[in-house]
Amino acid sequence: MDQTKKRIHYAWWILLGLAIMVGFAKGGIMTAGGLFLTPVTEDLGVGMGSLSLYFSISSIVTMLFLPFAGKFMAKYNIRLVLIVGVILQAGSFAMFGFMNSVWGWYLFCIPMSIGSIFVTQMAAPVLINKWFKKHNGLAMGIVVASGGAMGAILQPMAGKLIASEGWRYTYIFLGVIVMIVVIPTVLLTIRKSPKEKGLQRLGEDEVQIEDMTAAITQEEKGVTAAVARKSSAFYALLLFFFFITAIGSFGQFVAPFAMGVGYDVAFAGSAMGGWSIGVLVGALAFGVLSDKIGAKNTAIFAMILGLVPVAILVTIPGNKVMFTVAICIYGFVVASIGTLGPLLTSAIFGTKEYGQIYGSAVIGLAVAGIVALPAYGYIAQITGSYTSILYAVGLMLIINVVTIIFAFNGKKKLEAAGLWN
Repeated sequence: MDQTKKRIHYAWWILLGLAIMVGFAKGGIMTAGGLFLTPVTEDLGVGMGSLSLYFSISSIVTMLFLPFAGKFMAKYNIRLVLIVGVILQAGSFAMFGFMNSVWGWYLFCIPMSIGSIFVTQMAAPVLINKWFKKHNGLAMGIVVASGGAMGAILQPMAGKLIASEGWRYTYIFLGVIVMIVVIPTVLLTIRKSPKEKGLQRLGEDEVQIEDMTAAITQEEKGVTAAVARKSSAFYALLLFFFFITAIGSFGQFVAPFAMGVGYDVAFAGSAMGGWSIGVLVGALAFGVLSDKIGAKNTAIFAMILGLVPVAILVTIPGNKVMFTVAICIYGFVVASIGTLGPLLTSAIFGTKEYGQIYGSAVIGLAVAGIVALPAYGYIAQITGSYTSILYAVGLMLIINVVTIIFAFNGKKKLEAAGLWN
């Protein structure tokens, strides 16, 4: 009996597998895209807005495919789904290195986005909810932090590779290395549910047998997806997802912004490494904070803190040290997308039909990508400046404080109406 208690619960191996998978897929691919914008536009002679339009196409594909992603993960072997996902995502990213026309980005961003939905968006929330009764916030924080940890290594490496070997080689290198690492990791660690290993969720075995029925009932409390989608709380959460994603989308333009201020691509890569360190620290901090003071208070704190880097980047972008500090803080705040998004969803709507509700709410992420990413690109292309974009980011941070308050007020209405049970 003592031996069983000392054994490492398999949930932690699931978390390790998710951390490696998300770390490489996000840190090596998703957040690296911005480093290539300036070199590619200069080499191919296309406008920043025209190239960044592929981000918008990616967001449209994500929005259209998200409603089906949860069903795919529930119906098919999850390891097979994730392996196909990483091949689509990383393989398509590598193919950018062979392209000579902007249409190549428009074409290959489609399979890249479909793969990314499973690998970087859906896998962690779904599997953590299945495997963790305790430490959900910490587990989500660790997964998001893994993207920051790997990004802190891969972003500066990518910046130096672009400077020394060119953007084509770097696209191919990153895509291939992600596949080489992630595919074996998925095969070795990922399992769909504790039943496959003859286990309960982490922490569930601490519940007394006579209280097990009550514990299961408690775990299933919340509102149905049908009720949630008609509530003011859902639309407030949808707006939160939209604005926080629009805020985070500026990360793709940190490198062009840095080069526009006068820095080179190697420094831009280092700055993005700072962004990733901020994501790493923020993800862990938000996971712990949400367990301590709640998702609502943590989210409001994150939005207010986000005003600090905006102020620095508007006023003194030419100072290397302050520029890097600002980008680190910005990354810290953006970590709230991956950590607080799922936690806010469960805090507001419960766990009864969490998967369907979260899958619907994150459409706000996709819509933001459709609007914000090309808008930023065209604004920069037309004005030659990122100042107005930063002012817009500041405004969105303030609006998001309001959306959080509205969302939790909406939860109170659901509870008062007897729909939260």
